[in-house]
Amino acid sequence: MAIAKWIGGALGWIISGNTLGALVGFYIGSLLDIALSNGEDLPFSANKYRVYDEQDHFEDTNSFEGERNSFLLSMLVLSSYIIKADGKIMHSEMEYVRQFLRVNFGEQAVSQGEAILLKLFDVQKQQGPVQFQETIRKSCVEIRFHTSVSQRLQLLNYLVIIAKADGVISPEEVAALKEVALYIGLSMQDVESMLNLESGAEASSSIEDAYKVLGVSPSATDDEVKAAYRKMALKHHPDRVATLGDDIRKAAEKKFQEINDAKERIFKARGL
Repeated sequence: MAIAKWIGGALGWIISGNTLGALVGFYIGSLLDIALSNGEDLPFSANKYRVYDEQDHFEDTNSFEGERNSFLLSMLVLSSYIIKADGKIMHSEMEYVRQFLRVNFGEQAVSQGEAILLKLFDVQKQQGPVQFQETIRKSCVEIRFHTSVSQRLQLLNYLVIIAKADGVISPEEVAALKEVALYIGLSMQDVESMLNLESGAEASSSIEDAYKVLGVSPSATDDEVKAAYRKMALKHHPDRVATLGDDIRKAAEKKFQEINDAKERIFKARGL
């Protein structure tokens, strides 16, 4: 696969960001060198990108692709923090990321994405927990500035799924998720809601979990429950992340269905 397919497509806001650019820019640069030596098409070809000053900044004229791929690189950066939150790199969590890249971008993207993650683990080790925490905070500030609430909610959803991939979510992982959510401008309730989302055979029949998904108390009035659902439906509607690509939209549709399932359990119990 040509590098322009995904990593190169992020040469928009992410590489101009002070922290995100520092974290992934070196690796993008090395991949560009490989692409040149292999005769691959560069991601900033004339029909998609143009140089607009002498400092090698790029203006992405294909905004949807740049938005999508910057989102995916943001996911990798934040995944490195969540995966190591409990001090362990679990195979199942790494495999979830590999599979996501494999399905959506092909086998070469798996090795590229994994190399970025491994380098980020090294950066975390070199900086130490306090400095790397600040690095993640600054990265999150940049992500918050350049993405919508719905996109950030979908990003949080991916991070929660990664944390759950080994079947156990540790207190350290929950704390890291809440920390990231705070940094990107989401609420603790958003984290609790994501943590309680399940589907299919794994879906909980617990009415208590359904209330946690909607973020309301079992003692809430019918009107409060309906209002909470409408608010969630508006924030999480799949159309709000449609520009990020079909695969991300499908993931958002799955999340949206899980929210609807929780609502239906509550409405059924209340006779609404």
